[in-house]
Amino acid sequence: MNLILLHPRELTGQHVTLTGRRAEHIRKILRATAGDTLRVGMLGGLLGTGCIREMAGNTVVLEVHLATEPPPLPPTDLILAVPRPIMLKRVLAQAVSMGISRIFLVNANRVEKSFFSSTLIQSNDFTESLCLGLEQAIDTRLPEISVHPRFRPFVEDLLPELLRDCPIRLLAHPEGDRTMAQAARGLSAQRAVLAIGPEGGWVDFEVHRFKEQGFMPFSLGARILRVDTAVPALLGQLSLLRRLD
Repeated sequence: MNLILLHPRELTGQHVTLTGRRAEHIRKILRATAGDTLRVGMLGGLLGTGCIREMAGNTVVLEVHLATEPPPLPPTDLILAVPRPIMLKRVLAQAVSMGISRIFLVNANRVEKSFFSSTLIQSNDFTESLCLGLEQAIDTRLPEISVHPRFRPFVEDLLPELLRDCPIRLLAHPEGDRTMAQAARGLSAQRAVLAIGPEGGWVDFEVHRFKEQGFMPFSLGARILRVDTAVPALLGQLSLLRRLD
């Protein structure tokens, strides 16, 4: 946890009282004491500092000063075929820590239908996992996230409008005939969307539908990666290409 992330409802004047996981982190991991200053951020708002004014039992009281804008988000969107719920939590935290604007969770032929009946998907509340990524990356802005249980209506009906301002469209696929660098030529500061399928890959029908929407298939090479490895690896490549272009 590189950032103590606060919620607007917790702030009273310039003070916030913390209990639970964040207070425990301050006491046991940071080993902070009264008078110490910590890095804090307001969810959806500014970064700043929090000075410890009181520590008693499981409670930590901070005096908060917020003055700094969070770092700009990369103009990157992620289309992700839904993995197992326990893996999805991990992947969401990883993606947010890398920097992402929008996440579209979609169905695919090789996605188990039961995944969409999970408590995580049904509740449509991914805040806990997303906040873990924000705390790691020192950011305060949650990405937009949406769930699409029907593949074809998403790709054919919703995607053209959603990606109207997104010229770089990348499809991660084990049988892709080029590298990401080749598929993402001209990337620079342009908006990009990256589609990552199930661990077995997209089926031919899905690849064809993405191609119709202007997606360029590419491969990481001969090795097939787990989703929770592929997502940070591919977002890392995309970030590097933006810096080199």
